[in-house]
Amino acid sequence: MWIADDWKDYELIDTGDGEKLERWGAYILRRPDPQVIWPLKLEKGAWNKVHGHYHRSSSGGGKWEFFSKLPERWSITYGDLSFYIKPMGFKHTGLFPEQAVNWKWFMNKIQSSPKPVRVLNLFAYTGGATVAAAYAGAEVCHVDAAKGMVGWAKENLALSNLADRPVRFIVDDVLKFVQREIRRGRQYEAIIMDPPSYGRGPNGEVWKIEDELFSLVQECMKVLSSKPLFFLINSYTTGLAPTVLKNILTLSVGEKYGGKITSDEIGLPISQSGLILPCGASGRWEA
Repeated sequence: MWIADDWKDYELIDTGDGEKLERWGAYILRRPDPQVIWPLKLEKGAWNKVHGHYHRSSSGGGKWEFFSKLPERWSITYGDLSFYIKPMGFKHTGLFPEQAVNWKWFMNKIQSSPKPVRVLNLFAYTGGATVAAAYAGAEVCHVDAAKGMVGWAKENLALSNLADRPVRFIVDDVLKFVQREIRRGRQYEAIIMDPPSYGRGPNGEVWKIEDELFSLVQECMKVLSSKPLFFLINSYTTGLAPTVLKNILTLSVGEKYGGKITSDEIGLPISQSGLILPCGASGRWEA
């Protein structure tokens, strides 16, 4: 498993009974997590001192309960990178800290490259990977269908003092944008994608990962340069094994470019128990 174990401003304190207890900078949040199917040993200490608790509803969705006044948003850092955090609908905070293990991997790839690197970041959300790639020295194209998330990503870039870096922010359906880039003849040395299990584009385009992922990867092959550097796929889809991502990369990028393909779960260390919380799967191709 690839573990994001070098955070200072974030900590997964404890887990149990379907919930996780996390420290985001100075604030403690309690949120549900479907992977936590083991019991909570003892609800004490920080469990009883949370600033916010997201309660799932039996009818779907849920809501936050706040026990002390939280700022509308605040920031946390990962090394020299900074990100805004905000409790949002459906339990999210605007950042997936486990992705730091992928950021670390591709930042090293970018910084070690003797040639300039152009990165296409698809389903790019609030820009964690965009900020990391820009910091490492890449030119980045950030694409997401949600205008609000793209705006948040711009703010994260500025917060990290990287507003002057060559980053394009695009609000669009991912597949349609890639197809336009193909027609324009634009090329990239690296592609990052974090596709949802299910989603809709800005004009109602339906996305189902099991139906669309392989064909999207094939389309993305057409915008890869003749000497690509890496291709990263991350997935939070329950039941989608890391080997599925490895197989997709093997049958696409691997067949054309050779290289090395690896896949694994990604996870976060749990301070209280020493256990690891699994947080999805990633597949990596590298030249």
